[in-house]
Amino acid sequence: MAGRRRAWDAWRVRGVALWLLLGALVSLVACGGGRSATDTASADVRRLLDRRAAAVLAGDAPAYERTGAPAGFTRLRALPLAAWSYRLIALHGTDGGVVTADVELSYRVEGIDKAPVKVGRTLSLTERDDGRWYVDHDKPARQTGQQLWDQGTVRAVRGARSLVLGVGQSPDSLRRYAGFADRAVPAVTQAWGGAWTKRVVVLVPKSLEGMAGLLGSPASAYRGIAAVTTGEVGGSPRAPADRIIVNPEAYGVLGDFGKQVVLTHETTHVATRTATTAATPLWLSEGYADWVGYRSTGRTAVQAAPELARAVASGDVPDALPEDADFGFGGDAANLAQSYEGGWLACRLIADRWGEVRLGEFYRAVGAHRTRAGAVEGAMANVLGTTRGEFTELWRDYLRAQLA
Repeated sequence: MAGRRRAWDAWRVRGVALWLLLGALVSLVACGGGRSATDTASADVRRLLDRRAAAVLAGDAPAYERTGAPAGFTRLRALPLAAWSYRLIALHGTDGGVVTADVELSYRVEGIDKAPVKVGRTLSLTERDDGRWYVDHDKPARQTGQQLWDQGTVRAVRGARSLVLGVGQSPDSLRRYAGFADRAVPAVTQAWGGAWTKRVVVLVPKSLEGMAGLLGSPASAYRGIAAVTTGEVGGSPRAPADRIIVNPEAYGVLGDFGKQVVLTHETTHVATRTATTAATPLWLSEGYADWVGYRSTGRTAVQAAPELARAVASGDVPDALPEDADFGFGGDAANLAQSYEGGWLACRLIADRWGEVRLGEFYRAVGAHRTRAGAVEGAMANVLGTTRGEFTELWRDYLRAQLA
């Protein structure tokens, strides 16, 4: 009898354990198999974004409209796209049928971008009575610059060596930009060499405010600046193509000569991007771009460097090459002009004394250095056979001789 009771007790223990195990399994299945509202909404929003991206690439306006916020399609229609996709990063507020989505937009311009451009976007979405999600608003993420289509309908003009995208600009105006850009490309190639894409993208917003919006900065920072170039410093050959962004107000007051110099200068930044790194000082990168811009124009030093010429004529010869801080757009306009002119004349000195080929070698040698410290000094020793101190004195003498 005692033996049977022990056997029954043992079975009872095993039975309790079995029921506990089954209960745990049921609990796990219930937790793992069920989908939260957030999971369901995320999956639905991802499918919506996939449909929206497919409609953009296919040029399918009705399909795009079925995803919501149809105005964006018209604005995008002229943009030549090779790729367009969204990646959902986070979803906020999924309980009430209205959500905000943090999204990474990845796109590639056909024939221009070797790698996708990736930008942050914030989307507002609503779940309607049919149970489907729709996009209500699509805007740049916080602290992110606008895209050109955020400012209006994009027009596109293809040049022989350029793509010009504009908002609020006539086709004739965009074609003139393309003409300047097309002439800039061979001029830069002749000076720098052939190891670059030899194509440029020019963005022309409607106004200074539009330029600032693309750059995510206040307009006051770029007043009087005709154009800037954006891109990855030291970018690999697979980096997205640089964009030359024009301030149509400052650019528009220039004559044809000035417009050509500006676009040749900016195109030089595109060409030299992979050789420009954190080791490259601004006096060299900006000075070299100006050197290429003025290279075949026949302009004298006094004509091209009027602010520095005035300073030198009054006996105020700079003691040292410009610092990076001297190139800030928010500072004194005369000092900014002198910094650009001083960098240009430093590069012109190298070309005159050591030759144009050696100037290009010097630029590449500086950018190839791992850090800023010692980059210029090392390249001066190895490429030019001089020291920074000796070069600075040569440069100061050159200013006196050229600007007197």
